[in-house]
Amino acid sequence: MLARSHFIPLLVLVPAIAFAQDVQVVKIGFSSPLSGPQSAAGKDNQGGVQMAVDRLNAQGMVVGGKKLKFELQIEDDQADPRAGVSVAQKLVDSGVKAVIGPYNSGVTIPASKVYNDAGIVIATVSSNPKITQQGFFNVFRVAANDIQLGGKIAQYAAKELKVKRVALVDDRTAYGQGLANEFEKVAKANGIEITGRDFTTDKSTDFMSILTSIKAKKPDAIFYGGYAPQGGPMTRQMKQIGLQALMLGGDGICSAEMARLGGDSVGSNVYCTQGGAMLDKLAEGKTFAADYRKQFNRPPEVYAVSFYDGMMLVAQAMKAANSIDPAKYGPALAKIQYKGVAGSYEFDDKHDLKQSPVTVFQFKGGEPVPIASY
Repeated sequence: MLARSHFIPLLVLVPAIAFAQDVQVVKIGFSSPLSGPQSAAGKDNQGGVQMAVDRLNAQGMVVGGKKLKFELQIEDDQADPRAGVSVAQKLVDSGVKAVIGPYNSGVTIPASKVYNDAGIVIATVSSNPKITQQGFFNVFRVAANDIQLGGKIAQYAAKELKVKRVALVDDRTAYGQGLANEFEKVAKANGIEITGRDFTTDKSTDFMSILTSIKAKKPDAIFYGGYAPQGGPMTRQMKQIGLQALMLGGDGICSAEMARLGGDSVGSNVYCTQGGAMLDKLAEGKTFAADYRKQFNRPPEVYAVSFYDGMMLVAQAMKAANSIDPAKYGPALAKIQYKGVAGSYEFDDKHDLKQSPVTVFQFKGGEPVPIASY
């Protein structure tokens, strides 16, 4: 009896040890601005990737005969190119198998070389066309680019809003300039007159001199290439000086942060574009929004869903390749056909999405509300 009582725990213990050895920890990097003016966007992004990791870990995905446990390494790139490169080197040195991010084009352009040279796959929402024109195999864009975002709002302004004269303002970032360039190109092709182009920065808060000059030219709208921390105050200052023009922009102003900073000056006069289909028209979109709010006690804003889908894409590619090695699952990602929350994902030879629907939003009740898909 004594020998048997000693033997039974050993039978229980051995499988437990074997099971523990079968768990493979997979480090995933995350790069977004978590401090400074764009921190609200960064935290929105973080929520999306965190929700994906939590779900993947709950599912217990098995790759190479081992159950995967994804662990996030969260880094604040401050929306600054130099900080973004430092973050990239830190994530590479720590042995991440993929990076979800960065968020800003100005960060992604220099950081992408660091990741690509190290053989690390990145899934970014950054929209400047240059990002995927560098020929980096490990760089994938999981959202619309500036050509799509800027061009579609220009078409909408001409055809639906019947805008004739537009003033351009951009924040001199890679994102803002690229977006304004694409808007200008398509606007002119659709018969819109550009009354002038002014420049600010992504740190500015006072736009009075620019707006006073613009007011004298009597535009029907201002197109702002930049982000909500400047777009909100700019719209408020437009109201203060009696500049009655529509405010148009891309995904950078397409968030509740715009209304929080602009107050009652941000309403039906503000239109913006965001990559992806209209979430409230999709069952998966409604479920995602409800689950996100339940987990984080706040609604998802612009790119939470894209960071979620980006993480899921990487995991599916690992499963398809039966490997967590970027050199092996990268080619699988390049060929993937995947139905995510925000839409269907399939990449062209530059690793841009083959099809990326763009949704036009109008602000109502302090929130961007989808009104049309192009």
